[in-house]
Amino acid sequence: MEAAIAAAPDRIDDPECPYDPNDADSVAAFWAKGEVRRPGQRGPQKRPTKVAVTVRYSPEVVDYFKATGEGWQTRMNDALREYVKQHGAP
Repeated sequence: MEAAIAAAPDRIDDPECPYDPNDADSVAAFWAKGEVRRPGQRGPQKRPTKVAVTVRYSPEVVDYFKATGEGWQTRMNDALREYVKQHGAP
């Protein structure tokens, strides 16, 4: 372990790092905000969660969206969201 520490660079230049890795106070402040989670435990949702429902659609509707490839359920959700946006609340 001492050899690894001795071989480490004096300064780290990482523009994508959310804190200055060369400043001990910056590192401590960043990690002080961290939360420990157990494996498999999810963190807080960043977006509103979706509601799981069971729905029946016409085969041609499902076939149409499936034919658009990977992510067809998201596109179907987007199409329904656009419908709601255009028609407003019931």
